[in-house]
Amino acid sequence: MNRKVIFPALALAALALSGCATVFSKHPVGNSAVPQPAKPVELSRYLGKWYELARYEQGFQKDCEGVTADYALRQDGMISVLNRCRKPDGKISDATGRAKIVDPVTNAKLKVSFFGPFFGDYWVLDRAEDYSWAIVGEPSGRYLWILSRDANPGQARLDKMIGRAKELGYDTSMLRITKQP
Repeated sequence: MNRKVIFPALALAALALSGCATVFSKHPVGNSAVPQPAKPVELSRYLGKWYELARYEQGFQKDCEGVTADYALRQDGMISVLNRCRKPDGKISDATGRAKIVDPVTNAKLKVSFFGPFFGDYWVLDRAEDYSWAIVGEPSGRYLWILSRDANPGQARLDKMIGRAKELGYDTSMLRITKQP
């Protein structure tokens, strides 16, 4: 068979199998209730740099510290995404992607892609009135990120954000605190 045909076929098969693995995985669901976003998002205020304070650990973020996410409006109306983390060996790892709003009424539900035409859910579940923090998840309840505009907002503020995630129904014992410089 032609290699140009085999590679796409294998890639699609792998993607399909990974989807099945996700559905049947034993990875604990952090929130089976999955709340709807609490507030609308004013996109111009959400754009910019965010620091990850805590997350549900995922394979693609294994051992990442100093995690940041930068969002900017693109000329085509989509949002550019640059996720950055520092690995244990000190090297910086970047992941670039794009996002699109799927709920234009609230702007709180987006789809994000880091490779090709494949998009995943990204929901801004809650945020501060002044956009100083945000809690992000998605419908499966398996992903959760607590973000802040300040890399080190202090323990009291972090505890408040974790408490809010718990109010939203998340198992906060599964959170991994992210070290920021």
